[in-house]
Amino acid sequence: MALSENLRLPKPCPECGSHVMRAPSTRNPDEKVHCASCRAYICLYAEALEMLENTPRSEDEKLMEDAVNRDK
Repeated sequence: MALSENLRLPKPCPECGSHVMRAPSTRNPDEKVHCASCRAYICLYAEALEMLENTPRSEDEKLMEDAVNRDK
């Protein structure tokens, strides 16, 4: 299993409501992203990046995501 890193997405996990996800550190587009809290499958890494780019967010959400995702 590859090492993973936290990624904050604008849409919460449908199972537990967390916004923090575990993404593969290899950043391959076809790898799976899971909820960091309950481990539910969320989407593929490429879909997560698309979600970050295209989902409308409040200024507060943008600031939180920028803080968590600053190394991505």
